Amino acid sequence: MEAALLEMKNITKTFPGVKALDNVNLSVKRRKIHALVGENGAGKSTLMKILSGVYPHGSFEGGIVFEGNPCVFSDIKQSEKAGIVIIHQELALSPYLSIAENIFLGDERTKYNFLPIINWDKTREDALIYMRKLGLNENPNMPVNKLGVGKQQLVEIAKALAKDAKILILDEPTSALNETDSEHLLQILRELRDQHNIASVLISHKLNEVAAVADTITILRDGRTIETLEVERDVGGRASISEDRIIKGMVGREIIDRFPKRRNPVGEVVFEVRNWTVYNPDDPERKKLDNVNITVRAGEVVGLAGLVGAGRTELATSIFGKYYGVNIGGQTLINGEEVNLNSIPKAIEHGLAYVTEDRKEFGLVLIETIKKNTTLAKLKKISSGGIINENEEIIAAEYHRKKLNIKTPSILQLAENLSGGNQQKVVLAKWLFSNPRIFILDEPTRGIDVGAKHEIYTIINDLAAEGIACILISSEMPEVIGMSDRIYVMSEGRITAELEGKTATQEDIMRHILSN
Repeated sequence: MEAALLEMKNITKTFPGVKALDNVNLSVKRRKIHALVGENGAGKSTLMKILSGVYPHGSFEGGIVFEGNPCVFSDIKQSEKAGIVIIHQELALSPYLSIAENIFLGDERTKYNFLPIINWDKTREDALIYMRKLGLNENPNMPVNKLGVGKQQLVEIAKALAKDAKILILDEPTSALNETDSEHLLQILRELRDQHNIASVLISHKLNEVAAVADTITILRDGRTIETLEVERDVGGRASISEDRIIKGMVGREIIDRFPKRRNPVGEVVFEVRNWTVYNPDDPERKKLDNVNITVRAGEVVGLAGLVGAGRTELATSIFGKYYGVNIGGQTLINGEEVNLNSIPKAIEHGLAYVTEDRKEFGLVLIETIKKNTTLAKLKKISSGGIINENEEIIAAEYHRKKLNIKTPSILQLAENLSGGNQQKVVLAKWLFSNPRIFILDEPTRGIDVGAKHEIYTIINDLAAEGIACILISSEMPEVIGMSDRIYVMSEGRITAELEGKTATQEDIMRHILSN
């Protein structure tokens, strides 16, 4: 039997008051794609930070054996020198440097061994070698900020290949990618395995992708190794391990219905957008939204489906206080009356709430407490004469903590110390505190585990049951279909179809996206 490429043995890591990892074992074979799955807080990222040297030797118990040799890593440079390269969810690229410069950043191609003078010809030539391996057909001189997120991911992988990576660790690599870019990335992992003998450790909450690409799956729960599953495939490539089987290992029980049913009646039209046209603020001659019309009823969840760049987020942010766009034309109506939503405070005043797709950047003040974040959207509810009533703030934060089941020892916990799912619940708490009538949710389950997703779905259903009109934007088509009463399909800034949620299929949605 072939020896494992990597073995992490009896890894235990303790933070003040918390045992993050408890005797965890991980064995990764050569030329395999090994998925590491678990709920937020299960210990996946902590384990990978130990492997990559972010948490240095001596800060944890247990041992690492790589290529048959015990390893002691004090920092990332040492792990990379050994051939272990981690690609984080937040890409570590310098936006204004070229592709070639980013690939060799910190490992520049120089003209002379004794002088730090960069050999630009060799930099570009070597960059093209790695770019071609990944199908990245761009000019190596192009600044990476001119690339889409999918191609930026490829630049990160090219950086890893340039470091002679023997094992790649990818943390949520497809979380910000559309389906086409995600499939391309997964295919590259297969090619790196099959053609270049590079193993991968894939951390992902997208279990359909795990089932599609993984050779082995290790499940963590509450800082412990629950089980490791070997995946077999039939002649059609279908995996022997189902998503439901993975979920059972992750949460310790079966989730019977991934998308909980909603039975509340739908009421009258609450919110309407008519002839909505928006121009690009960076190019005022170019339309981003073209004559968009939508309606949302009380107690209804309306989905917005489309590829990245279709205009879904631009629609949400231009509606929500005209935060995005210039030369905006059209009407917004609440309960049949036209309203002026010229600013975010005006939008909040009229009962709109917007859960941003980027909770860390725009949804939360990470260095503030749950208490402060909860009341942030409508401070006047708990203040008088510009002075916040601390007791009322505590009562409000505790109420929403219990209502949304935010897992935290205290409302004084900083938002940055919460798991992704609990951070998202704090964002929802903030907007619930503002008493909205129209709730816009942009990628509300991005980067959170299946158990937390189910809780978010239940919260959305509860919002609808209270008569709130909900707009759901999601890049995951099963999520849009499973949660929506109606679905608007968007492509290139236009509505191309309106479908009934009960009968819509992914094929229907894609057909209307591509027919534009």
